[in-house]
Amino acid sequence: MSRRPNVLLFVMDACQASALEKDSGCLTPNFDRLAEKGLRFQRAYCPSPTCSPSRASLMTGLLPHNHGVLEVEHGRDNDQCVLRTDKPHWAQRLREADYATGYFGKWHIERSHHLAQFGWETFHAKGARHHAGLGKGIEPGAQTVDLLPEFSRYHSGPEGYSDILHYGVSRDPVSERYPYFTTTQTIDYIADVSKAGNPWCACASFSEPNEALIASEEVFTRYEVEQIELPDNRCDTFENSPGLYRRQKLIGESLTDDEWRMARACYYSRITELDIQFGRLLDALEESEQIENTIIVVTADHGRYVGAHGFDAHNFGPFEEIYRIPMLIAGPGIVAKRETQALIGLHDLCPTLLAMTGAEPITLSDSTSFVAVLQGKAKSARRGAYSEYHGTRFPLAQRIWWEEDYKFVFNGFDFDELYHLPSDPGELKNLAGDPAQEPRLKRMMKEVWREIKESGDRTVEETHYFSMRMGLVGPDAT
Repeated sequence: MSRRPNVLLFVMDACQASALEKDSGCLTPNFDRLAEKGLRFQRAYCPSPTCSPSRASLMTGLLPHNHGVLEVEHGRDNDQCVLRTDKPHWAQRLREADYATGYFGKWHIERSHHLAQFGWETFHAKGARHHAGLGKGIEPGAQTVDLLPEFSRYHSGPEGYSDILHYGVSRDPVSERYPYFTTTQTIDYIADVSKAGNPWCACASFSEPNEALIASEEVFTRYEVEQIELPDNRCDTFENSPGLYRRQKLIGESLTDDEWRMARACYYSRITELDIQFGRLLDALEESEQIENTIIVVTADHGRYVGAHGFDAHNFGPFEEIYRIPMLIAGPGIVAKRETQALIGLHDLCPTLLAMTGAEPITLSDSTSFVAVLQGKAKSARRGAYSEYHGTRFPLAQRIWWEEDYKFVFNGFDFDELYHLPSDPGELKNLAGDPAQEPRLKRMMKEVWREIKESGDRTVEETHYFSMRMGLVGPDAT
């Protein structure tokens, strides 16, 4: 067997980082099992709180403005939000280094679904339009779902909007739901390519726990709904915050506390279903004696609110519930049973995986390798974390800079935000209006401009026109 490490990437959709942490109330024994073998990142962030741009950043190491996918690709015309194919992907570098590469599950990065051009020689990718977790079979359009009506809720109104399923419980067993089939495909692939002796990289990608919050009855019954804790910031009044947040909160104002508990119970159940599938992968690696030579990464493209700030979904607001993501990494040379406060981005996995596998690097200004943190040789890889948001169907500009205990949000559509996360973890007190914070605000705005310039975000940098002078300080203040 080659001693170059294998790579297993397990990517969830819309999984809050807090759900995988101790005492969260979410049952994740297999994710905990991985954490015991490796390093848990407490401050990993997505580059965008929307699926397509964040997943494209994961594959390229680039921020959205550089890879071209600014929002969900299927929500725009074919010549908009298009992945730039002149930008290399880390999977291509692995193929060049004689790695076998396989991708299974949700893609949602670009429209062709021909993953071979991006370095994945074997793939079974699902598009964005399938209904994740809605029943039997693995092909869109072929599934049914057997819901228990007493545990289901449809969201209605205002006038003119279609009713959508918010949450529900299905009689369909875990073994007849999408995650099971994606995991089986991944296990079979690993067993097959391992016979050749070359190192391999497999990505198991999921639409869960996002989409309609439909849980299998067999897992849902593990939770006591009345014991589910609601987030402390659910009743956020958004004083001194952009008006957009108050408008967004109106969407879910009809939900009662009991209904939010049901939604969270179904959300946790979907994460537990993924945990069960991850356990199958760990068992397969242990049985084949490959686990000690495999870099295993568990992460997500972004988070989800599920009642935090009175929101659900993930496309609006700069809050930790949708930007902070789980990041568990274990494998050869990686410290075990540790947690770190190092600030990293999901896109930083690109240079990190290439460095750990010995593949040819990709020269990037947007992302930074954190190998030294994984090896316990450094406490941090970068001085801050940075994310950008371009809107979802309703365009708007938001740039976020995390530095030490503070988080600054530059809003190109309203007043800015500043939060001190240790004293205000629910982000209920916007400090941006405090005159005493003006020096900090100016300094952090300069850091945002530095990131904008260094990453080549030309559209935002060239905002000297009269009506676009929205920053506390301008682009040339750096």
